[in-house]
This record gives sequence, C-alpha cells and structure tokens, in this order.
Amino acid sequence: MRLEGKVALVTGGGRGIGRAIAIALADAGVQVVISGRRKELLEETVAAGNSDPPIRYFVADVIDRVQVNKLIAWTRSQCGPIDILVNNAGINIPERSLATLTPENWDRVMQINAGGAFCLVHAALPAMRARRNGLIINISSLAGVRASVVSGAAYSAAKHAMCALTRVISLEEKDNGIRATNICPGEVDTPILDDRPEPVSEEHRAQILQPEDVAAAVLFVASLHPRAHVPELYIKPTTQPFP
Repeated sequence: MRLEGKVALVTGGGRGIGRAIAIALADAGVQVVISGRRKELLEETVAAGNSDPPIRYFVADVIDRVQVNKLIAWTRSQCGPIDILVNNAGINIPERSLATLTPENWDRVMQINAGGAFCLVHAALPAMRARRNGLIINISSLAGVRASVVSGAAYSAAKHAMCALTRVISLEEKDNGIRATNICPGEVDTPILDDRPEPVSEEHRAQILQPEDVAAAVLFVASLHPRAHVPELYIKPTTQPFP
C-alpha cells in the first residue's frame, strides 16, 4: 500500500525512536504531526526532516486529556482524518529497582507509558470507527513481553499494560476495520539509556538497535494492505538473547 497522502500522528516525536518514525513516514509521503512536551525538541525534529509537506508539531502532554483532545482536533484541522496513530511517548527512571522505586515514580511511569497511550487511543478511536479504517501502532518493548530487571518493575508493568491494551483494541475493533500492532524493540540507542542506573558504554550503544531500525518496522506495518494485520512484532539487536 502506498502511504502518500495518509495522515499520521506520532507521540514522543521530539527525539529518539519518535523522531526516526516521524522522518521515515514523512519521507514516504505521509502528512506527519508529532507531539511532545518540549517545543525545542519538536522543532529539532521538524528541522531534521526534509519532506514536502514538512512535519508539523503540536506541544502536548499525553497524560493531560484536555491537551490530547486539542492535539487530535488540531491534527484533523491541519491534515485531515488520522489514518495512523503511533503511541511512542515513554519514559524510564534511574531509581527503578524495587529497593529504590517510589510510589510517585511508579505512578509517573505508568501514567505516561500506559495511561498516555490509552488517552490517545480513546480520543482517536471514534473517528476511526466512523470511517471504518485506522491503524494504531504502539511502541512497546521486549520488557512488555517478559519482565526485565534492567528495565525495572514500573517500566515492565507499563509496557505489559500497553501490550494488553493493543491486543484488546484488535479484538474489539477488528470488525470496524481498525488494526492495532505492538512493536516491541529490544535495546535501542536512544536518550532513554541515559536514565539507566549504570552508564551505557559507546561500544554497547554501537551494537544495539538504532532508532531507524524501529522506524523501518513501523513503515513495514503501515505499508501492509488493510486486510493484513500484524498483531505483534519483535525486533532486537542481533547480540541480544531472546528466549
């Protein structure tokens, strides 16, 4: 399927995986809107792109439902109905072991990583149902497939929740022409690595996935005919074990 003229909304588009996804979709002819909390990062993504039309941005916090509703409405007004929603916004924290994890940080990770995805899905689904067409891609993690000490309890729990949400969307909305896909990357060289309790070496970063690898997976899923559905896609560094 050709992607020219389609409309995509990518959350967490200011850096890392979100930036790579936005640029890849825009290069494929998609009208792309990115969102995030930091205007300067969103502007950097727009500047990094070289598409026509250019990537657009809207500052919004995914856990603020008023802002999310404004984001959806603005995207429709600027570009038209949303064909592809990519829920990519997410965080982790340095204090992620059970010995150091606080209830406040648990809530923050769950609200952004899982609650944020739900807020966007809740806002976008009615129009997709009405059109009987839509693709929702949730950028989860291998930590959402099996819990990880490296990722921590809160991040693992949030990504499991995101994966479950995606599966339920597929079950409930398939007859409305809506597809939902979990993309579950292993280690990716993004700024989120800076929040690890132990520093990550440059050698290790060079061996793991790059944001462009995840963007390529998004393009694959988005390019399929609507009759074809990928429920879940795992992508990992060659050097990372996978049981």
